[in-house]
Amino acid sequence: MKRVPGPTGHVVVVGAGLSGLACALHLLGAGRRVTVVERDAGPGGRAGRVRLGGYEMDTGPTVLTMPHLADEAFAAVGDSLHRRVELMALHPAYRACFADGSSLDVHTDGEAMEAEVRRFAGPAQAAGYRDLRKWLERLYRAQMRRFIDTNFDSPFQLLHPDLARLAALGGLGRLDGRIGHFLSDDRLRRVFSFQALYAGVAPARALAAYAVIAYMDTVAGVWFPKGGMHALPRAMADAAAEVGADLRWTAEVSALERSSGRVRAVRLTSGERIPCDAVVLTCELPAAYALLGRRPRRPARLRHSPSAVILHAGTDRTWPHLAHHTISFGAAWERTFDELTRTGELMSDPSLLITRPTAHDPALAPPGRHLHYVLAPCPNTAVGPSAATWRDLGPRYRDRLVAELERRGLEGFADSVREELLVTPLDWARQGHGAGSPFSVSHTFAQTGPFRPRNLVREVENVVLAGCGTTPGVGVPTVLISGKLAAARVTGGSGSRPARARRPVAASDPSPAPAPAPAGADDPS
Repeated sequence: MKRVPGPTGHVVVVGAGLSGLACALHLLGAGRRVTVVERDAGPGGRAGRVRLGGYEMDTGPTVLTMPHLADEAFAAVGDSLHRRVELMALHPAYRACFADGSSLDVHTDGEAMEAEVRRFAGPAQAAGYRDLRKWLERLYRAQMRRFIDTNFDSPFQLLHPDLARLAALGGLGRLDGRIGHFLSDDRLRRVFSFQALYAGVAPARALAAYAVIAYMDTVAGVWFPKGGMHALPRAMADAAAEVGADLRWTAEVSALERSSGRVRAVRLTSGERIPCDAVVLTCELPAAYALLGRRPRRPARLRHSPSAVILHAGTDRTWPHLAHHTISFGAAWERTFDELTRTGELMSDPSLLITRPTAHDPALAPPGRHLHYVLAPCPNTAVGPSAATWRDLGPRYRDRLVAELERRGLEGFADSVREELLVTPLDWARQGHGAGSPFSVSHTFAQTGPFRPRNLVREVENVVLAGCGTTPGVGVPTVLISGKLAAARVTGGSGSRPARARRPVAASDPSPAPAPAPAGADDPS
């Protein structure tokens, strides 16, 4: 594995989102001195927080899977996720509601889910689910270490026996066809293939390998942190600060000071200059490329995932049929993905994610009130309406969305709203997200694995990228891995196991010596 050459005693991490904080913890555990600079007033990045009228609104991801990946970052400094954050396992992980009026609780326990599928669709589909679950587990084992939790230096790294195993499992075929091999009920097939939207590709075009996301959602388990998803980056920042990280809030980077192929210092808009030995950029790819003064050399332009409209609604009531996470499917399916990724139209028959965090943490709202997070996928600004168009389109689409919610059983939703925040592609674009999409670069074959923008930067030998735009990709688990892989590029570690905690060292020491771990330590192209 290639690594940053020369001294790496002091590393500046740009961005305090999940990838930046994971990177910082792994660097601290490897003995580096770390300065984190963040343009916002606190940690979180996409996993931010807005306080509005007594409501605590998570502005980013609402689904937490694979929490052991976050625990790896804490363990790097001798800490523990479970000491810092109270996690609640969600049962069911999701509730799926369909246009025909039927509903299905998605359990991560195999026996419970098999019984639910039998109730919902009969014994043949229950047997199919049992086989699907086994396949998902085998698919995950075939992919995780070799193709997800790894730093790629060359596409030739794909030429490994694990690739043959992945092919033998059908992972190189199409997702919808492979799910259909196990399940014939169209509703069930949606439950195990809608996750392709996270990767920015329609199930009919996505590699079957992306069923690994369904494994994370429907097999490995879904959790909710007390205090909301923002509790995770807040805890990571606290852990980093306690072992010596210098955390700078409201500190926006204006330039990278370079000489002889290396960044020598990071300059802030305040005028401050921070000398460093290496830099990890976790900001959005367009911002990272602007700071580097270059764009990746690729045969084709980067394609971005669909975007989303999110309505955060603080209400004076809730609806008993809503689980913590409810997926409300429209009748349309193939047409929906065509609208999102090809024609650029707003979904004519939308599928929606409705999250009710106050189901497990009432303290996120004033007494007797409730919080609802409604996510409606929409085309990104390169395919659909421009960012500027959303200035007028947003309020109109909000009203359409509320009317659709009421048609789907949330009677009185409009009158129940006491506080609200609407986020559209215009807002994502203002935050610097490419094509107005918070889901970054899509996972087409040409933008996956070694073909995704790499985390080492040509011509600047001590800059590493992290975040959802680079290796391995989009989603909470993968950005946590991204931070770990970026740290490994700096330290020379494998990135595959938690590092042992080490004392911070001076910036001039390129090869820090390990100290005993505390008790409990367990180029873009």
